[in-house]
Amino acid sequence: MSWYWRLEDPTGAVMDPAEVGVEVPQADNQGDAESWLGENWRGLLERGVATVTLFDGDRRVYGPMGLAPA
Repeated sequence: MSWYWRLEDPTGAVMDPAEVGVEVPQADNQGDAESWLGENWRGLLERGVATVTLFDGDRRVYGPMGLAPA
């Protein structure tokens, strides 16, 4: 399957990555997808992304998960 993150604004609405100036890659596995998020969450937060949800194909794995530090 293909692992990817769905970006969401503070209201939970889905955000188009192109509209916020990022490219969200599709990964071959969960670890690669999570590594990408670990490297990019601050930039996503600066662009207005509030939460993300991880998918494996059409299956939601987990989320929404907030990006703001606790």
